Parts: sequence; C-alpha cells; structure tokens
Amino acid sequence: MPHYMLKLVPCRPSFAQDMTDAERAVMMEHIAYWKPYLEDGTMIVFGPVADPAGAYGLGIVAVDSEEQAKQLMADDPASKINTYEYYPMRAVTKG
Repeated sequence: MPHYMLKLVPCRPSFAQDMTDAERAVMMEHIAYWKPYLEDGTMIVFGPVADPAGAYGLGIVAVDSEEQAKQLMADDPASKINTYEYYPMRAVTKG
C-alpha cells in the first residue's frame, strides 16, 4: 500500500501563534476530520511540527492511490485556509 507524507503549510508564518477564533475553529474541525482515519489506520500519525524556521502540520497516510491522498487533503477543512504539499514515501513499516 502506498504511503504519502502530507505537509500542511500555514497561510502565514505566525499562524500557530496568532490564529483568529475562526481559524482556531477550522483547525479543531481539521483534528476531528483526521481522527477517524487515525483510528482506521489510514492516517499513521499526524500533528504539528515545531520547526524553528516555521511550524507546519505533518501526517503520514497509507492509501490505495495518489488520488485518494489528494481527495483526503481536499476534504480536510484546514485546506480552506492553509495549503497542502504531499510527497510519496517509501515507508518501512512494522510487520
């Protein structure tokens, strides 16, 4: 099964520090959106990365196709205010 690294790039460098209430609500929807995928094994891990050059979100998904990865990102509420980058990953997994 193909794996993809998903990088959620914030709409501005200071996003993590100065989200508006509306943006914070979208990010809570974002977390709720991914939780079922975490539970069913589609999402392996996700969360914020505290990069000194600027925070961003990171997720690793196991999907059937690139199209499925694209659809998951497109359906994420956070994609309305932030931008996704994604890359194929040659994941080494348990089992």
